[in-house]
Amino acid sequence: MSIQNRRPLTEDSPAHDDFWNPDALKVVNTRSPQMRQTFEKVKSVAPTKTTVLLLGDTGVGKGTLAKLIHQHSSRKNEAFIHVHCGALPDTLVESELFGYEKGAFTGAVKRKLGRFDNAQKGTIFLDEINTISSTMQIKLLQVLQDRIFQRVGGESPIEADVRVIAASNSDLQQMCDQGLFRKDLYYRLSVFPLEIPSLQQRSEDIPDWIYYLLDWFNKHYFKDIQDVEPIVVKALQEYAWPGNIRELENVIERAYILETTSVLRAESFPQELFSGINNSSKVAMDLTQPLAEVRRQGVEHLERNYLKELLTEHKGRINRASETAGITTRQLHKLLTKHGIRKEDFKEHQYATT
Repeated sequence: MSIQNRRPLTEDSPAHDDFWNPDALKVVNTRSPQMRQTFEKVKSVAPTKTTVLLLGDTGVGKGTLAKLIHQHSSRKNEAFIHVHCGALPDTLVESELFGYEKGAFTGAVKRKLGRFDNAQKGTIFLDEINTISSTMQIKLLQVLQDRIFQRVGGESPIEADVRVIAASNSDLQQMCDQGLFRKDLYYRLSVFPLEIPSLQQRSEDIPDWIYYLLDWFNKHYFKDIQDVEPIVVKALQEYAWPGNIRELENVIERAYILETTSVLRAESFPQELFSGINNSSKVAMDLTQPLAEVRRQGVEHLERNYLKELLTEHKGRINRASETAGITTRQLHKLLTKHGIRKEDFKEHQYATT
């Protein structure tokens, strides 16, 4: 399956539904029955004002689903504010969420608006809600119950015209049983709980994810990789993916950087991905070739793979790479030219997420 000739969508795919806006079609394009059920639930809850609790492992796409709900709500033209609660120190959570008044504490030289201020009439997405302290749980409960909040150091209540979407990668019900999360807050958050299946549970979508990512990388990284070896697709579908879609994106991105041809090959991927697959299927053997030619091709394959791993390890630094290889920088340059490998492709980059 290539970018130009990928499988057509089935008739009951969500992408055939007029409910979705054009930008959402790539997201809702799924072959997984579980994800189709999830998107049906999104269709039901998105147009409402209901608080939504997204549940699922790290990397399953809770942020993407939160945006999808917002984009198909009556608030779609207003702000969508993403707050990663787990990344905020306990001492800053309250002022970040609700803001503060001038003089509220040392260093508060002027009023600062919080995330709830910025999300007025729109949507606030509280990611990793399971990480907030018991004190913040009480304050957030007040917002959900009374629809008001106060800035730090403030006295006047402020109306919170904000839709709340929360997400957790921990079992909040279990945390409640253990006394780590308030039950009353849990009940307020879980008016409409939405479980997102892991990538392993929807492995039939992986081929389309691969080609979606290839499209994106081709547009942003100035290469033209148009296809993937079948053995790679098979390996990616059979892998457990503990990091889910985020891990898949990282693996594809690394392979994309390493690849020097127009096809993503097995040699550009971590070899542990292929541990459960018959080794004989990794390398296509041309039995019409004499042994000497097969041996020569095998050596070239090994040499090219070694050079790419070497440059990856040293982030494209030729001097260090040549020292490790036990050759001169001139010899290393000649080998890179021979195999069409560019050192620039292995230097540290700061990539955007898809």
